[in-house]
Amino acid sequence: MAGHSKWHNMRHRKARQDAKRVKIFTKLIREITVAAKSSANIADNPRLRAAVDDALYNNMKRDSIEKAIARGAGTTEADNYEELTYEGYGVNGVAFIVECMTDNRNRTAGEVRHAFDKRGGNLGTNGSVSYLFARKGQISFAAGVNEDALMEAALEAGADDVVTNEDGSIDIFTAFEDYLNVKDALIAARFKPEHSEIIMQPSLTVSLDKDQAEKIIALIDMLEDLDDVQKVYTNADISEEIMEQIG
Repeated sequence: MAGHSKWHNMRHRKARQDAKRVKIFTKLIREITVAAKSSANIADNPRLRAAVDDALYNNMKRDSIEKAIARGAGTTEADNYEELTYEGYGVNGVAFIVECMTDNRNRTAGEVRHAFDKRGGNLGTNGSVSYLFARKGQISFAAGVNEDALMEAALEAGADDVVTNEDGSIDIFTAFEDYLNVKDALIAARFKPEHSEIIMQPSLTVSLDKDQAEKIIALIDMLEDLDDVQKVYTNADISEEIMEQIG
């Protein structure tokens, strides 16, 4: 199957994301702390394993990760956070899901609503766009990997789909509950992912021109800048060419 993924579209924004590294670390530590509340054992806590993998990918030191796990498992700090999900629309009907972790629901709701209003979108009600998305695992590989061998290993491990992108990179999609098993199987088969994460995969996408893409990315950036926002998902389909023009 051919296409292009959110990860490969958005990697062009990596320089801007690097400038936000302190804020990214704060969000990663918060996720690890809350995930460790149920169990500090990575082997039997898939959410914690995924959070730790994400932290390592972002070059967080193991010492910081271990401290966050200990804090979540040994204190009531995680109890202070409430997990909320907001749904809405950007320009051209692009659907948004915004996952938050907050100690002040009213503050978060106001900030998220302000971002949508300022960037030409509107906040929806629960269920207004979530039906368009399914929680999946995404395991991404750089161009040059042996496509046939990777596809065979992925499908044998239980992957749902294999997507070859415009630039030759490959994305493996899995059911949420199979994500870590498939990832471990591929690593055991000597396929090292460039990136992997849990995503909300859209069933329908909206193609955007350069002007529309700039407006959607501006909304994504504004939402991601909010301290309480952990993840932002959209069904925007932005071509590699347009992403390169935007920079």
